[in-house]
Amino acid sequence: MTQALTLARPYARAAFALSREGGRTAAWSQALAFASRVAADPQAQALLGHPLLNPVDAVGLLAPDGADEAFTRFLGLLADNRRLVLLPEITGQFEELRAEAERVVKAKVTAASELPSAELDAIKAALKKRFGREVEIETAVDASLIGGAVIDAGDVVIDGSLKGKLERLQSTLSQ
Repeated sequence: MTQALTLARPYARAAFALSREGGRTAAWSQALAFASRVAADPQAQALLGHPLLNPVDAVGLLAPDGADEAFTRFLGLLADNRRLVLLPEITGQFEELRAEAERVVKAKVTAASELPSAELDAIKAALKKRFGREVEIETAVDASLIGGAVIDAGDVVIDGSLKGKLERLQSTLSQ
């Protein structure tokens, strides 16, 4: 685990707790996503890392219009502790906590070509049955897989790609 993820964990937990107290996890999710995109920008990173940047100005740069007071205070805490650069990691961990609380599994399906919606629906139904939770699917295309798909759902990776099968066959034959 990287140091950034370790440093981000308590902030993500605090953000999640604050958002749940106010019943505003969806709003915090959107606000954190916005702040993370800004903080990840190379020009913004240079500005946010500047020692003369006032924390109030940093919060003004990162907080989306209409963000609640608790969120701006949270950003202020990050600015005071010089942890604004952790926003992308904090956001990722916040989303994991939110998905766990909402009993949602996020799965990434990478296929050699675009999958038809009927096939994605079948994969989603199978994953829902396996995990006993709602499933959100993100798709990607990787032509190097040759055929089939790789499903990555947290700790579970199912490699049904032709490339993966060929690699396993090659490994078996070389032993």
